[in-house]
Amino acid sequence: MKTILQSYRTEMQCELEAILSYWMKNTVDEKNGGFIGQIDHNNTVISEAPKGAVLNARILWSFSAAYNLTGNVDYLQHAKRAFEYICDHFIDKKNRGVYWTVDCKGDPLETKKQVYAQAFTIYAFSEYYKATKESSAIIEAIELYDAINKYSYDTVNGGYTEAFTREWQAMDDLRLSDKDANEKKSMNTHLHLLEAFTSLYKIWRYEPVKNKITELVRYFLQHIIDPVTHHQYLFFDEKWQPRSSTISYGHDIETAWLLQEAAEVTGDKELIEQTKHMAVCMSDAVMKGMDSDGGLWYEYEIASEHLIKEKHMWPQAEAMVGYFNAYQNTQDRSYLDISLASWQFVQEHIQDKENGEWFWGVGMQLQLRTDWGVGTRLETCTYTPMKKDKVGIWKCPYHNSRACIEIIKRINHLEKNNTHEA
Repeated sequence: MKTILQSYRTEMQCELEAILSYWMKNTVDEKNGGFIGQIDHNNTVISEAPKGAVLNARILWSFSAAYNLTGNVDYLQHAKRAFEYICDHFIDKKNRGVYWTVDCKGDPLETKKQVYAQAFTIYAFSEYYKATKESSAIIEAIELYDAINKYSYDTVNGGYTEAFTREWQAMDDLRLSDKDANEKKSMNTHLHLLEAFTSLYKIWRYEPVKNKITELVRYFLQHIIDPVTHHQYLFFDEKWQPRSSTISYGHDIETAWLLQEAAEVTGDKELIEQTKHMAVCMSDAVMKGMDSDGGLWYEYEIASEHLIKEKHMWPQAEAMVGYFNAYQNTQDRSYLDISLASWQFVQEHIQDKENGEWFWGVGMQLQLRTDWGVGTRLETCTYTPMKKDKVGIWKCPYHNSRACIEIIKRINHLEKNNTHEA
């Protein structure tokens, strides 16, 4: 077991370096500052593309977290570049908050205040503060935290409303993306608010932040996670009534470990035990979406009984972490095997071995052939890379670099505490 874990850690160290090397080599915008807004699936730079708040915040988090783990000064330099660009171009200095997008030159483009983007910026600023202790980073993170709680918090029903205009006024279209339901609240935004507040509390031990973390954890346990299936509802009205039935396997396994991490920073022993138990239950539920080759399917539509036969990159990364977390909670080797199988699937199908980084994902194609010796039709499965961005509004170095960082840190922890199996 020790040899397996050491090998896994070494592979994660190499993969982290490979991922961030791609971003350092290909995405720095020497002309307009910051980072390129889009690179397509052929690795072609779209120099005039808009630049997204989520992309830039995730770049900042990834390089900051990698520096905090490795001490590599090249990572710190790129983190500094990302931090300064966000401060100079994304922060609305008049109305507070960050814009959704700016144009290629850094001027405000889509100026709505999507709470999801505010959360990721807090997350990134908090990690950058850990790396640099720059006072401006924690000041800006706190400013965003205050703005979210002033404008987005639902004082009647609890939780947070999805989106607002530039001036933080109500708006009709609250969707995070075209595929989302236009509802007041979502699992996704609350998950990343939880993630952001957890990171902020690690650098700013302010009691109201801890209280918000506890409150968010309880929303997941009481409203978001189905107590029978242990899958999550994705969308809600303002009163927490579910407005969707789709199962997102990637979000389920991501929530499993992030929910536990959040509870742990509160120090509430009862809450920690609840989330540990839930993490294992959710991991077990997600096994319905695990294919025999180690890949995790994207989504399942309960109403139509339709499985979306795609395997996107980010659910594979989350499966690596989520099942490793389940292994840590139980010492059950089968969970570690699933984590390792997910990583094996990534190596075989998700890594772009020609151009670097990870493909957006792969789609499954069934091929029929005839075995003329016995006269039967045989069905075989092949995977084809999806022709979607390598870099873009949504395609960032966050899920895959974070998976590497989490696995490395967790193996280091097991080794330090000698809690892995002999």
